[in-house]
Amino acid sequence: MEPDLPTRPIGFLVGDTARLLRRRFEKALAEADTGLTAGEARTLAFVEHYPDQRQGALAERFGVEPMTMCGFLDRLENAGLVSRRPDPSDRRAKLVALTPAAEPVLDRIHAEAISIRRAALAGMSRQEMNTIYTLLERMHANLQAQHDPPAGAPAGAPAETALADTHDNT
Repeated sequence: MEPDLPTRPIGFLVGDTARLLRRRFEKALAEADTGLTAGEARTLAFVEHYPDQRQGALAERFGVEPMTMCGFLDRLENAGLVSRRPDPSDRRAKLVALTPAAEPVLDRIHAEAISIRRAALAGMSRQEMNTIYTLLERMHANLQAQHDPPAGAPAGAPAETALADTHDNT
């Protein structure tokens, strides 16, 4: 039997928390003088987390239109922070990678992000922080599995079914 859901909408709470985090990030980024917009900085971080991906795949993961991603990547490439090269399996597609010049910029972005996370988690014990991360990671995995099930799992399969082969849920 499944537990009753809390009456507060979790999507609102998570979404509004994300909005507040983005607002703090945009302000901190402007003060850090990276020369990047918030969208460009997030794109650079996405390329760091998902190296050698096609532009279209990055756009989908980022939740923006391919043309928006292309604009971000154009500006990052002009700044010497990313490079695009043909995908060996499809020369029409481009793979995106960081350049060495991106490292000091990412260091400043990471420092600001850490400062924001510390402020957001202020007053919480290590156990509370670990619990928040564990639960959010589980929610993320559940939703991701429903969106993009692991190979061999049927599309739209319940998260617990799709995750059974890939995660220990104990």
